[in-house]
Amino acid sequence: MKDFLCINDCSVDELNELLALSAELKQQAKAGTLERTLEGKAMAIVFEKASLRTRVSFEVAIADLGGLAIYLKPEDIGILGEREPIKDIARVLSRYVHGIIARTFAHGSLIELAKFSSVPVINALSDFTHPCEAMSDMLTIKEHLSRLEGVRLSFIGDGNNVARSLAFASAKFGMKMTIASPAGYELDDKSIKMANSTSEQSVTQMRKPGEAVKGVDVIYTDTWISMGQEAEQQKRIEAFKDYQVNSDLVKLAPAAKIMHCLPAHRGYEITDEIAESPNSIIFDQSENRLHFQRALLQKLLGK
Repeated sequence: MKDFLCINDCSVDELNELLALSAELKQQAKAGTLERTLEGKAMAIVFEKASLRTRVSFEVAIADLGGLAIYLKPEDIGILGEREPIKDIARVLSRYVHGIIARTFAHGSLIELAKFSSVPVINALSDFTHPCEAMSDMLTIKEHLSRLEGVRLSFIGDGNNVARSLAFASAKFGMKMTIASPAGYELDDKSIKMANSTSEQSVTQMRKPGEAVKGVDVIYTDTWISMGQEAEQQKRIEAFKDYQVNSDLVKLAPAAKIMHCLPAHRGYEITDEIAESPNSIIFDQSENRLHFQRALLQKLLGK
């Protein structure tokens, strides 16, 4: 396991090992007994997109383990491949640092970066997947429900990179996932087939949110307008107006945990009432970004 680009690239054993290590390091962090397993190692953080949780959680995780984080802003490096070829960036950074954490518009940029890099490359978000988010979510679900196998998760909204990553993770861990999206915004058939090739009938696409959430253990949503889609704002708001996670929807699964990867646009994809409800585990998700990424860094780069 040199790189971490997509959950589908990993075996179930590797993913379970990462979750177990995340839980172990979380306890060590709370007890103040973390080992500095990245001592003397530097990580380049290459971001084409703005970030709050991803950047801060990675920088804190690196510092916790004794490493050095070097943040390269979009204006420092530009869009990968525009100012200079990605293969050149990969080989130059490989001479300077011990790992690269990249947040890109195009998933192909990550693949090329990993191909030409001699050090590990971590996907901190691309247009295709957001694997660190999905794995942090798996850690959160397991903490609250004491299991992953057999858990029923419903994703309400855009069939985006987060939905895709959750689909891949659900299949790997033996979960059942339903996705409710308006016409034209579904998760693509290829990704659903990829997930279901791991575990048959693990992921199901449907149209009506009410049908998707009945009896589920987890209700998950995400923004209707991702970075780079601002020009479509009004069109998307109109398309998704019936896909809000609100009290009427949650009544169909009253015991379900509520999840959102943030940032949340309250009053759009989720109401403030539901985001602040006792069943909301949104901020546990957010915290677990730190714990999972600490484990990932140790697995790829630790002593």
